[in-house]
Amino acid sequence: MCRNITLLRGLQPPASDEEIEAAARQYLRKVGGVDKVSPATAAAFDKALAAVAAATASFIAELPPRRQPPPTAPPLRRLAARSS
Repeated sequence: MCRNITLLRGLQPPASDEEIEAAARQYLRKVGGVDKVSPATAAAFDKALAAVAAATASFIAELPPRRQPPPTAPPLRRLAARSS
């Protein structure tokens, strides 16, 4: 698993669409070997991003609640905490 993808299930408040999209983007960059989206890869990347983000949101929503919260906060929450 990519080290940069953190657990989103069990967050309080629940994972936002932005957090889910960020995880999907990181996953696609890893499996596709795409560091930066170029005009040649943009259409395929955007289509896959929408599909992976939707599947991730649906998957998380269908899982039972976690017994314990995730051990680390997602990157977007860590950035928000630093800037507060």
